[in-house]
Amino acid sequence: MTTNPPGAKLILLITTHRVAPGLLSWPAWEALRSAGRVLAGDAGHPQLPALRQAGVEVEVVAPASAPALARLLTGAPADGAAGDRNGAGDGAGDGDGDGTTVWLGGPDGDPGLTDALARLAVERAGEVPEIEVLPGSYDLPGSRLLDLVSVMDRLRSPGGCPWDAEQTHASLVKYLVEEAFELVEAIEEGDRDTLREELGDVLLQVFFHSRIAEEHPTGAFSIDDVAGDIVEKLMYRHPHVFGDTEADGAAEVEANWETLKAAEKSDRESVLDGVPAGLPSLAYAAKLVSRVRRSGFAGVPDEPYELPAELTAESAGRLLLAVAQRAHDAGLDVDAALRAAARGYRDAVRAAEGLKPAE
Repeated sequence: MTTNPPGAKLILLITTHRVAPGLLSWPAWEALRSAGRVLAGDAGHPQLPALRQAGVEVEVVAPASAPALARLLTGAPADGAAGDRNGAGDGAGDGDGDGTTVWLGGPDGDPGLTDALARLAVERAGEVPEIEVLPGSYDLPGSRLLDLVSVMDRLRSPGGCPWDAEQTHASLVKYLVEEAFELVEAIEEGDRDTLREELGDVLLQVFFHSRIAEEHPTGAFSIDDVAGDIVEKLMYRHPHVFGDTEADGAAEVEANWETLKAAEKSDRESVLDGVPAGLPSLAYAAKLVSRVRRSGFAGVPDEPYELPAELTAESAGRLLLAVAQRAHDAGLDVDAALRAAARGYRDAVRAAEGLKPAE
């Protein structure tokens, strides 16, 4: 009964499917080119074409289980078997290289393999080769967004989800609005766990609409087009960061932003063009006031800030508009202020009813 030869080593090469095949670290390429054997468990592994093009020979093996794979990689015999632990050239340390076997980790992470290797290392101490986990490629920040693209494509494609496949831009509007308000509530409540969840729900809406847009017969665009447009806009409107413009403080940055935005929208006839009428009424009023103030327009006087003797629908609306005007001038978010007051009112009512504050 023999052990693995001195210097025998097993490298578990881990890669990510979110990076293009072949874009591996230099240590990974060194390990692959110098190894005695390079093994993979899937003939369709995304890295195989790139490795073979680089002259790296890869053997494809298909053990029936994680324990069987662990025995193969370490040269241990099958359970109950006797004899050479490197049996017939099936394990680590074989071949013409430096005594190293490289296992090309599968896209699924090879469930159970690390546990099986750990058990062998304990059961056959001194007989199992040195084991090293080598990351060959790393996820870049934002790379999980690629998974969301893939999931949305699967849901929307034939064989995916019937409900997702039936949705349109119009049918999803109510969900976009609901998710946006749920996100606002999480922010105002300071609920970090819910904030994370609701940000994901809003992000889903962007990806969902972008996936639907890919199918338009004449005006198709993708999530990459959406992201590319906003990147270009952000860079254009931040010349103090991406250009040679100087900006002293946030106020000057905001002024530059508005100037550049006005140049982009030079075809607008009114200072109020582009304000979405679908906003909630108080938020709509506040946005109109903000546009008027920013433009310096003074052609329409402010509403009088006084309670009329008798409230009607018209006088109540004009009073609320007056509040929005004064709140803007005071630097207040009137919409957020009303929501906060409403939550306080809700809690007061529940307390008077003997109930706990709403969660």
